[in-house]
Amino acid sequence: MAASLAAALRHLYWTPFTLEEIPMGWTAKDIPPGGLAGKTIIVTGGNSGIGFEAARAFAGRGAQLVLACRNPQKAGDAVDRLLAAHADAQVEVLPLDLASLASVRDFAKQFSERYPSLDVLCNNAGVMALPLRRTADGFEMQVGTNHLGHFALTGLLLDKLLATPGSRVVNVSSTAHKIGKVDLDDLNYQTRRYRKWAAYGQSKLANLYFTYELQRRLERAGIAGPGATLTAAAH
Repeated sequence: MAASLAAALRHLYWTPFTLEEIPMGWTAKDIPPGGLAGKTIIVTGGNSGIGFEAARAFAGRGAQLVLACRNPQKAGDAVDRLLAAHADAQVEVLPLDLASLASVRDFAKQFSERYPSLDVLCNNAGVMALPLRRTADGFEMQVGTNHLGHFALTGLLLDKLLATPGSRVVNVSSTAHKIGKVDLDDLNYQTRRYRKWAAYGQSKLANLYFTYELQRRLERAGIAGPGATLTAAAH
């Protein structure tokens, strides 16, 4: 496990780490200054929580950062905070609502027209333990947002990723996959009783399955398990 984690971190941050150099206390400070210069990185949900902290680390190491956010006001506030921390940060906001496949397509089109390459796609955005709701396309909201939206986004940007040497897809999941079960016969809770935490677990288990299958097919997607993180969604 430790060796796999070290390898994933080394590939993700383009840094020649060895196993001995990757203690469990590894932080963003271990990314060398300027280590991401020339890299284009998308962070979905980059306005808060894990997404914002990742965005701040990426921006501070020279990356061209694209925040893919649903709420323009929150995204603008995040940009202000990023620039306050790193005055020379290269950051742009493009609108993305993962609960709408039309929005996912629009985002992918806008990004592809504006950027020639994509080094990292960080699939981070998500919703947690919601009452039963539906996406614009009729999917249960948690699996639709957390999994299907990111699945579609990755597929639409895959050519761009494959054309960029050393590119990576980072799927942010959760230990909640342990309480999940993917029911392919009733993925959207049309007939079974809806339980918000079970639905969340299903979406995070789907993230995990997707990551494993993507790695199997492409043999180049890194997986890292950094441990638990307390975010606003947990309150």
